[in-house]
Amino acid sequence: MALPRARLLALALCVALAGGCMEQGSSSSKHLRPLSQATLKELSDKGMRKEDPILVRIYKEENVLEIWKPTRDGRFAHFKSYDICTWSGKLGPKIKEGDKQAPEGFYTVTPAQMNPNSNYYLSFNLGFPNEFDRAHGRTGSHLMVHGACSSAGCYAMEDEQIAEIYALARDSFRGGQREFQVQAFPFRMTPANMARHADNPNMPFWRRLKEGSDHFEVTGIPPKVGVCGRDYVFNASPLDPNRRLEPTAACPPLRIPEEIQVAVAAKQMRDETAYQVALAEIRLQQQQTANGQAVMLASLEEQGSADYDAVTPAERASTRIAEASPIRTLSASAETIAAQPAAVASAATGAATAAESEAVEPVAVQPTGAAGLPAVATAFSGVWGKLVDITGGLRVLGKEQPDPDPAAAETDNADPMTTGSVPGDAPASLPGNRPTGRSAAAETGLPRLIPASAFAPIVHDDDPFAIFDLFATVGAVSVPADMVPADVVPQGAVPVRQAEIGRK
Repeated sequence: MALPRARLLALALCVALAGGCMEQGSSSSKHLRPLSQATLKELSDKGMRKEDPILVRIYKEENVLEIWKPTRDGRFAHFKSYDICTWSGKLGPKIKEGDKQAPEGFYTVTPAQMNPNSNYYLSFNLGFPNEFDRAHGRTGSHLMVHGACSSAGCYAMEDEQIAEIYALARDSFRGGQREFQVQAFPFRMTPANMARHADNPNMPFWRRLKEGSDHFEVTGIPPKVGVCGRDYVFNASPLDPNRRLEPTAACPPLRIPEEIQVAVAAKQMRDETAYQVALAEIRLQQQQTANGQAVMLASLEEQGSADYDAVTPAERASTRIAEASPIRTLSASAETIAAQPAAVASAATGAATAAESEAVEPVAVQPTGAAGLPAVATAFSGVWGKLVDITGGLRVLGKEQPDPDPAAAETDNADPMTTGSVPGDAPASLPGNRPTGRSAAAETGLPRLIPASAFAPIVHDDDPFAIFDLFATVGAVSVPADMVPADVVPQGAVPVRQAEIGRK
C-alpha cells in the first residue's frame, strides 16, 4: 500500500505545481447555506432581491471584489464589497500557464463553472482564457475565485466571504440568470490612477478595459462584450446582420447605439481632461525631484563628499540630463501622450457621428514653437488639442460653440479671463512673428482652438476658471505659465494669474 500512496502524493504535487488552482474535493452542504438575515435585509434596504442577477467587479491594486445587482429601475448598483485575501503576480494580464498571474479582462461565469466541491472551500472558475486571451495566444487553466486565502494565479477570499459570494451567485441562477459577468481590473479606472501608471507597458490594454468600464458606468447595464481584430468591442454589433465577430479577423462595420456612444464620449472627454491635468502634475513633480537631486549631487561633488562616490554613473547621467533640459523632459512626456492611439475616440464617436462633426486636424508636435517657446505647442495641445481629437468636435455632445471673435485677440484685454476663450491665431506682436499670409496656428501646427469655457467647468465644477491658473499671457496669447522662458516674455506682459504649479 505504501507505493500507491507515494504515487498519489506525487500526482497531487504535480497538480499543485501546474500554476492554476486545480480542485477536486468531497461534497458537503456548505454550497447550500442560505444568505444570512443581515444580508437579506441589506438587499431589501437597497431595493434589491436575492434572486436578481449579479455582476462581479475586481480591482487588484485596491484588493477589492464588488458585487453589483439591479435596483427597481433595472440599473445595476453597488451592493457590497469584499476584501480580497490575496492574489498572485503583479498588475497586468495573465499571459501563460505557470506565470502565477491573476487574469484581467471581461469573463463570463455559468452554473457549470461553480464548484461546490472545491478543495478551497467554495469556488467558481473565471473562464480564462476567454476569446480575447486566446486571440493573443495566452494560456492557462483553473483560474478561480475561491476560499482558503491561498493563490497561485487566482483571487483568494476568506471562507466566510466566498460562502456569501457563492450564495449570491447561486440564488441569481435560481432566479433565472444564465451567466454573470466578471470585470477584472488592475485598479479603479479613474483618470488619476491611469496617470499614475501612464508609463506601464500594459497601458494600451488597460485603456481598452477602461472603455468597457465606461460603458457599464454610463449605462448601469453590464456591457455586451465582443472580440474582433484581436481587441475588445463593447455594445457593438455588425451593421450586416449576417456577419459575426471573429476574434482574429478584422472587425466588420459596427453599430453602437447612439445614446451609448454619446454618453461614453462625454465621460471619456471629462476623464481625458482630468488625466492630462493629473499627468502634467506628476511630470512636474518628477522634474522638481530630479532638479533637487541635481542640486544635492552638485553640492556633494563640490564638497568632495564620500557620499558622491556612492552615486552610480547612471544616476549622475540622468540627473545631468534633467538639469540640462528640464523643459524638454516635460515636453517629451507630452509628446508621448499626444502620440497615443485614438482608439478610444474612434470607438466612442463612431463613423456616423464623426461624419456630422467638424474635421479637426491632428496636432503636429513641434520641438520648438513660435518665438522660441520650446514646449508650448506640445504642452498646450496636451489638454485642449487632445480633447478636440477625442470628441471629433463638440457637436457630438450637443455643446457646439461659436468661434471666438477675431477682434478680441487684437485688443489689449483679449485674454481668457475676460473673453472666456483662447485665441486661435497668435498676434503679430509676439516676438519672432512675421506676416506670411498664414496664421500662427498653421505655422506652429496648432489647430484653431475651441472656446476654453467649454472645458473648464468639466475640470473644476466649483471654479470654472481654475484651469487658467496654469497659464500666463504672452502677447495676448495664453500659454502654460511654467513653460515660458523669462527672456522671451515681451516687456509689459502680465500673467493671467500667478501659476502655482507645484501646489497640491
